[in-house]
Amino acid sequence: MDRPRYSRRDFLTTMGLGTAALATPGWVRALGQFTTTEAANRPNIILIMADDMGFSDVGCYGGEIHTPNIDGLAADGIRFTNFYNAARCCPTRAALLTGLYPHQAGIGGMVSRPDNPKPPGPYQGYLNDQCVTIAEVLRGAGYHTLMSGKWHVGESKPHWPLDRGFERYFGLINGAANYFDFTKGKAPGRKRVIAIDDQPYVPPKEGFYLTDAISEYAVNYLAEYGHQDQPFFLYVSYTAPHWPLHALPEDIEKYRGTYRKGWDTLRKERYERLLELGLIDRKWSLSDRDAEVPPWQSIENKAEMDLKMAVYAAQIDRMDQGIGRILRTLRSLGKEQDTLVLFLSDNGGCHEDSPLGFDLRNNGLPPGGVDSFMSYGSAWANASNTPFRLFKHWVHEGGIATPFVARWPAVIKQRGQIDHQGGHVIDLMATCCDLAGVPYPETYQGRDIHPLEGKSLLPILQGEQRQGHDALYWEHEGNRAVRRGRWKLVSVENGAWELYDLEADRTELHDLAGEQPELVKELLAMYNAWARRCGV
Repeated sequence: MDRPRYSRRDFLTTMGLGTAALATPGWVRALGQFTTTEAANRPNIILIMADDMGFSDVGCYGGEIHTPNIDGLAADGIRFTNFYNAARCCPTRAALLTGLYPHQAGIGGMVSRPDNPKPPGPYQGYLNDQCVTIAEVLRGAGYHTLMSGKWHVGESKPHWPLDRGFERYFGLINGAANYFDFTKGKAPGRKRVIAIDDQPYVPPKEGFYLTDAISEYAVNYLAEYGHQDQPFFLYVSYTAPHWPLHALPEDIEKYRGTYRKGWDTLRKERYERLLELGLIDRKWSLSDRDAEVPPWQSIENKAEMDLKMAVYAAQIDRMDQGIGRILRTLRSLGKEQDTLVLFLSDNGGCHEDSPLGFDLRNNGLPPGGVDSFMSYGSAWANASNTPFRLFKHWVHEGGIATPFVARWPAVIKQRGQIDHQGGHVIDLMATCCDLAGVPYPETYQGRDIHPLEGKSLLPILQGEQRQGHDALYWEHEGNRAVRRGRWKLVSVENGAWELYDLEADRTELHDLAGEQPELVKELLAMYNAWARRCGV
């Protein structure tokens, strides 16, 4: 049976808001002005994000990793091919939560550590008071606001989730941590904090696995709040598959031997599947193996490298299992039809910090267990980011292109769509405001707020074309880019500007900067104006 397709007028009527709301700019209501009936008629939102996962890792984006639950979201909804993040964990989270560019929210770079604070400004390393989060806006509009997972946009109070609008929270306040034993950190002095609501929590050493815990708390929050008439916003921010390579033995065993074919063959296989799925254009050639990555045939420790990628795959597999639990709980509550579920990654696959990865323990143990602490390196990350080049941290396509899936049975009419319209994580705030029927505020708690940079994705979800961004911009640790339409101007830190026609060459192999100096000048002027405006 065809699903309903709403115009904005129909959508308001269906939500019980009435067409009078059309008279308000953005057809919205002021915060806190909803009746119980109005609140109950608005959609729930579940936003799920993976950490350091490449463009082609999951099955519905050409990967061989077993991800039936993410693939199921795609089969019932929309896969986006031109969606972007902000190239790194902290900046992406800041942009996603606020609808602003990371610098405007205070996290142009990495998060600030309590023992090493940064000066106030665009790189202060925690959310500033000139931004507002999705949780703050939606909670003021009558939503329950729930979060399970990695925060990483403020390590010190009062910059924790409950300080920024979330009603309930479980998860990792900072970054990379041991998945099994929280007392075993990355290095001496690098304390990691897990919190429940606003209090630190030390998990048990036995029977704990961080990915499962994130899934479990998400399921528990759904069970507690999902049966209520009040709508909910649930943000599930996994740490998987961010290093260290830690996975459960039964999940690792599924993939052992799968990667003995090596990264060169894996990239070609994924490229062909991406073509078959219609997610990339055949005129885009597969990028060359990264210059720092050796050919697979030259690798002596093939068994160890196979195991590293097997553990990485197992981390994604376990995350997908957890997503399945969340989706089954949603279905059991009878809320599946009226819930928008979104899935994406915070950046491309992670190169850190060599082609074959690091081993911070160097104790002779294989990857996967509690006493190991390894990464899979740029060789496998190059495969994760197929067909693009470069990685997390850079703003070439391999660093910023993300798989992005949306499912909303009550609204998305055509199942299994592929959408090529452009988008960015800054659009998620605008979309949430649109769905909740509330304005993005000009002020919050007496403070002036930066104007919203994102644009709502609702027209796309309704099967329409939307008016996209005039341009999108990036800067992270000196890597810079601007995309306007088909054209992208990009550079690595301290490098020359490169110009690419992404319609003809999205894998960024043919630099046209020398052929089109006037276009380079024009795009550079746009970038510089944005950089001044945002404090880059």
